[in-house]
Amino acid sequence: MTSPAAESAPDNRASSPALSASRAHTRGRISGAVWAALAIVYVVWGSTYLGIRIVVETMPPFLSAAARFVVAGLILGALVAWRRGPTALKVTGKQLASAALVGLLLLLGGNGLVVLAETSIPSGLAALLIAVVPAWVVVLRRASGERPGPGAYAGVALGLAGLAVLTLPGLSGEVHIAGVLTLIAAAVMWSVGSFSSSRIPMPADPFAASAYEMVAGGIGCALVALGRGEHRGFVLAGVSTRSWVALACLVLFGSLLAFTAYAWLLHTAPLSLVATYAYVNPVVAVLLGALVLDERLSWPIAVGGAVVVAGVCLIVSTERRR
Repeated sequence: MTSPAAESAPDNRASSPALSASRAHTRGRISGAVWAALAIVYVVWGSTYLGIRIVVETMPPFLSAAARFVVAGLILGALVAWRRGPTALKVTGKQLASAALVGLLLLLGGNGLVVLAETSIPSGLAALLIAVVPAWVVVLRRASGERPGPGAYAGVALGLAGLAVLTLPGLSGEVHIAGVLTLIAAAVMWSVGSFSSSRIPMPADPFAASAYEMVAGGIGCALVALGRGEHRGFVLAGVSTRSWVALACLVLFGSLLAFTAYAWLLHTAPLSLVATYAYVNPVVAVLLGALVLDERLSWPIAVGGAVVVAGVCLIVSTERRR
């Protein structure tokens, strides 16, 4: 997804006075390191949709997602223990349960459904349907009693209008409508996970939290894969080289490199600047899908995508002024 699992980095972990001062300082002058980290998040996260599409060419969806997140989670956990000591991984029972819940919502419900949908949906369309996540988050905030500004509501209206246009390829039979609906469900699940992560007791260390989230989400994907019978008839010899390469890239770059850059940005750059990935990623995904996989850019995808990105831009710009 736009922010694959470990990449969720809940915002409640980034609200200290020191962090605010750091962001205020950064706001005055954006360093080259910040732009480099942003470029990584823009390109790598935007390319994950392409990677997923290539992986599911010869791998079962939930089995591949399980392998990706369990391996990435174990690597990240090992890195945390190595760099900060084993105590950095110590959590309470409530924190572990919260991290597991968020991991299941983000990775099984969110990313897992994206992987499933991309067995029948172009990667660019998948990215655009997921880009409406900020609009769902605003809806959840309003339902919880918060009062987002008028600009946020206008952004939600634009996002949902774009979403309606993006469903036209499914309604017209150009793509599988089941895949479109699966992606909408994935966006809602991702939004619920992101929204919940700032309201429940999470591990203090964001890297440790993400490691637990990925392992829990990966185990959840594995159980669903077994329930779906994806292991029956599946042989490793049948997996293409390019699917293996894509899976390795998703683990190393999508779930580790980009997340590290994102977590660093949360502690270094203004949140309003970091949030721009939400409307850059789908553009990158659409371009890569067209260039690498020759995915057709139909008018509903072009128009609906533009409307969704405009809505997300409006939401982000509104939140930056609050």
